[in-house]
Amino acid sequence: MAVSGRFVALVLLGLVPVLLSPGWLTVLATAAVLAALLVADLVFAASLRRVSVVRAEPENVTLNRSMNAVLTVRNSGSRALRGSLRDGWQPSAGAQNPVQDIDVPAGEGRRYDVRLLPVRRGDLAAPHVTLRSFGPLRLAARQRTIECPGSVRVLPPFHSRRHLPSKLLKLRELDGKAAVQIRGAGTEFDSLRDYVRGDDVRSIDWRATARRSAVVVRTWRPERDRRVVMVLDTSRTSAARIGDETRLDTGIEAALLLGVLAERGGDRVDFVAFDRRTRARAGSAGQGTILGRLVQAMAPLDAELIEMDWPAVPAQIRAVSTHRSLVVLLTSLDGGASEEGLLPVAERLASQHVVVVAAVRDPQLGAMLRERNDATGVFRAAAAERALLQRAAVTAELRRYGVEVVDAEPHELPPRLADMYIRLKAAGRL
Repeated sequence: MAVSGRFVALVLLGLVPVLLSPGWLTVLATAAVLAALLVADLVFAASLRRVSVVRAEPENVTLNRSMNAVLTVRNSGSRALRGSLRDGWQPSAGAQNPVQDIDVPAGEGRRYDVRLLPVRRGDLAAPHVTLRSFGPLRLAARQRTIECPGSVRVLPPFHSRRHLPSKLLKLRELDGKAAVQIRGAGTEFDSLRDYVRGDDVRSIDWRATARRSAVVVRTWRPERDRRVVMVLDTSRTSAARIGDETRLDTGIEAALLLGVLAERGGDRVDFVAFDRRTRARAGSAGQGTILGRLVQAMAPLDAELIEMDWPAVPAQIRAVSTHRSLVVLLTSLDGGASEEGLLPVAERLASQHVVVVAAVRDPQLGAMLRERNDATGVFRAAAAERALLQRAAVTAELRRYGVEVVDAEPHELPPRLADMYIRLKAAGRL
C-alpha cells in the first residue's frame, strides 16, 4: 500500500478541527474519518493480482542515441486500472520517463514507451516493473512489483567512422581502383596495360609487348588475404581517463576503424581483448561484416583493475593466427609497467610478425609544458617533461626492435593508426 499527496493534505486538513476543539473525542473522530476514506479508496481500487506486464525485447542501441523500451500492461480484472507505472532501469540507462500514469480498462491492454538515453556502454538491465493502482479518490494505492526482466546492449559510438571515407579512398588508390594510380605499390601482380610516359621501364612485360606489338607494363596491387590481429589491453592502465573518455574507449575507437578498413582492404581481421584472461574475441570468419561482430564483442568490455599478463600475449596471438601477421597492440606507453612487460614481448613478436604499438597520449601533458607562470606551473611542467621523456625512451626502444609506434592524443589515434596500416600495405610489409 502507498498513500498519495492528497491523503497527506487531507491529514493536515484534519488538524484544523483538532486545534479548534481539542480533545480525545475530536482526535478519534478525525482519525476514524480518515481511516474510513483510506480503506474505502483501497477497496474500490483495481486489484493488481490480475494485471500482467509484458516487455518487448529491446534492440541494441548506440551510445548517446535514444531508444524506446516498450511495456504492455494487460488488465484481466473487472475494474479499470488507474494508477502509475515505474520501470526499474538502472541509472546509466538514462530513462527519461520511467514513471508514467496508466489507465487500462478492464479486460484490455495498453502500451507504454519508456524513452532511454544511455550514458554508458555495455549491458544495461531493468529487473522489474512497479505498479500502483489508485482508488477513485486517489488517496491511497495498492502497490505490486512484477518481475519483468529486460536488458539492452549499448554499443560503442564509433565516432572515428567519419575518417573511414578518406582512408578507403587511399586504399582504392593503392588498389588501382581510383582515378589516381600509385605506381609500384604492392607486390601482387594485378593486370597488364599499355605503357604511358612516366612508367617504370622495369615494369615492361617484354613477352606481352612482343605478342601485342605495343609496349605493355605490369601493374601491381597491395597484398590481400593477410592477417591483422588486434590485441586490446583491458588491464588497469586502460581505466585511466584521458580527455573526455577512458583509454579503453579510445582503443575501441581505433580498433573499430582499423578493423573495418582492413576488411575493406581484403585482409582477415581478428580481435582479442585481454588482461589476464580473454575478455572478448571476434574475427572475420562468420556471417555479416566485421563491424557488427566487433561492436557486439566490445560493448560489454570494462577495464579490469589488475596487471596485464604480457607473457601470455604471444600464446593468444598464436591461437588466432599461426602465420605472419600484422599485430596491433592497443596499450599504454607509460613507464614502469610497459618497460617490464611490453618491451620483451614486443621484441619477441617482432621476430615473427609486423608489430605496431598504438598508445594514447594525454593532451594535458602538452598544456602543462606551456604553463610556467609560477612555481607550481614550473613543477608541473617538469613532471610533464619527465613523462614525455619516458614515453620517448620506450618508443625509441620499441623502434630499435623493429616495432612501429603510433603515439597520439585521443582523437588523433584512430586516423593515425589507419594511416600506419595503409603505409605498411603500400610498402608491401604485410
